[in-house]
Order: sequence, then structure tokens, then C-alpha cells
Amino acid sequence: MSSPPPNPSRTVAPAMVTRTYQSRLPPPSRRRQPPTPGQLARRRLLVMVAKRLLPVAAVALLATIALWPEIESNTERGRVAFRRIAEVRPDALHIVEPRYQGVDEQNRPYTVTADSALQAGHQELVQLRRPRADLLLNDGGWIYLESRDGQYDRPRNLLDLAGRVTIHHDDGTQFVTERAALDIAGGNAEGDVPVAAQGPFGTLTAEGFRLRDRGQVVVFTGRSRVVLEGSE
Repeated sequence: MSSPPPNPSRTVAPAMVTRTYQSRLPPPSRRRQPPTPGQLARRRLLVMVAKRLLPVAAVALLATIALWPEIESNTERGRVAFRRIAEVRPDALHIVEPRYQGVDEQNRPYTVTADSALQAGHQELVQLRRPRADLLLNDGGWIYLESRDGQYDRPRNLLDLAGRVTIHHDDGTQFVTERAALDIAGGNAEGDVPVAAQGPFGTLTAEGFRLRDRGQVVVFTGRSRVVLEGSE
């Protein structure tokens, strides 16, 4: 028995094919755990510290910026003082904190220092700023001289002082005048302008003075006036 012929007017629906696609998305991340009370406390502490430190750091930065020129200037001054030579020119030598040492004709030591010294060319004269001279006596005493300006003749060991010249003696006596000449080798000093002296004896004013043998002998010249300690 033969099968019936196909009916050309009959349409056969195609079969539905279902395909399964695997997702390519990454697996979900782990669940975030809420912070513990300890972690919250540490965070609050860090925030509080930052609130306090940041303004301080800002102020320090501004102060550093404002003071930087002065800091740089101090650094330069420190470097110059260490090298001792502040400025070298063809016609002058500028020295910071010079120090001259030696002994006099009786083998007594002396020291001459200053804040700065300026020596022009090959001249032996040295211009000093705030000079100071320290002379040792035979009995262990001392005399100390200082002034605003001075001129040091190194070959002759002569020191000319000017500008509030002050002479200190270890016995408590002090002389103040405006100009004085010091012979370092001989241990003598003198001045021809008004001088005021004070010490254990009292007070004295005069028109000049002569200091011999490193203060062992002092002579006041011109019109003098003295007020003795303990006198009526």
C-alpha cells in the first residue's frame, strides 16, 4: 500500500532550536563587611588628628616661606665666618673675626680680636670693627680694652682705638673715653680727650690719661676732679 503523495499546499513549520549561552560576566564580589567599632574609632581618631595637624603644618609652611630670606642670610653669614674670609678684592682683604696673638718684650702674652678686619692692598695697617685687646700682667692680672672702631699697625704693635673706648682692669677699675692709643709691645696706653674713671677708689674725671706698664702706673692729665669712696 503506497503512501499518499505530499500535498504541495501544506507547509511544515521548522523545528525550534534553543541554545543555551553561558554568561561571561564575572562572578559577584564578596559581600562587604560593615566596619567594626574599633575600626570606626581609629578612623575618627585619624580625622581628629588630621584636623589639628593640617592647620599647624600650613602655618609652619607660611612661616618658613616668610623667614626663608633671613634663614638663607644667616646660613651665608655662618659660612663666611667659618671660612674667615668674607670678601677678597684686588685692593682689599676683608676678614671676619680676626685674631692676632703674640708676646711683648717681657714675654707677656697678648691677644687682639675684632668682629671684622679690612686690610687695603699691601698696607700694614688693618682697619678693625669692634676691636678688643687682652693683655696679661706679670702677677696674673689682666687689662681688657674694647671700642667701636680701631686701626692696628701690626709691625709696630700699635692699636688706635676710637668710639667709646673702655679699659677694664682686673682690680675693678674702669676707664671710658672716646680715643686712646695702645702700645701693645710696651704695655702702655694714653689718650688726650676727656676720660672718666671709676673703681674701688671712687670716681674721677680728667682731660687725658697716661697708663704705663700695663696699668701699674696711671697718670691723669689736665684738669681733674676726683671723688674718693667713703669721703664726705
